[in-house]
Amino acid sequence: MAKFYSELNEELRRFIEQQKIFFTATAPKSGRINLSPKGRDTFRCVDNQTAAYLDLTGSGNETAAHLNSHTDSGNEDNARMTIMFCSFDDKPLILRLYGRGRVISPRHREWDKFYSLFEPTPGERQIILLDIESVQTSCGFGVPIYELKAERKTLVDWAQKKGKEGIVEYWREKNQKSIDGLPTKIFGD
Repeated sequence: MAKFYSELNEELRRFIEQQKIFFTATAPKSGRINLSPKGRDTFRCVDNQTAAYLDLTGSGNETAAHLNSHTDSGNEDNARMTIMFCSFDDKPLILRLYGRGRVISPRHREWDKFYSLFEPTPGERQIILLDIESVQTSCGFGVPIYELKAERKTLVDWAQKKGKEGIVEYWREKNQKSIDGLPTKIFGD
């Protein structure tokens, strides 16, 4: 049975800390909905109504494009985002965080404040901040039991091999526009 909360509590925050994977979902006004898996130690509960994750360089930059598209149109209220955690161990649970997302880039005035919550990671690109409006739990009875074998090292190894200049060049080639052509603002306005 689903339960709704107006904010996180200690029990839900402990659940989040135990998870090794989470999923993010955003959508532009029109175009494709983006749903992405995220891993590594990149998620933080800032407080009971704010969460953040360190976004690492990837093949696309859809989340930033979607959130920025709503900010650019003057309609931050549409910068909707959902983050989902689900238990893959013996105790089933699905946890969804609903709210409004923002992109915090390294040149943003709040970068240092939020970046201090994370360990530096090769390939870091930006921080995605979620202002939580609602929290939902549901049973998760249909989610299979899986065991984590290991964190993949591929992304970090790839980023280290590219180096900072190589990462910036990759951003120029692959991360400036969403698959629907929306700007990601990775290099500013």
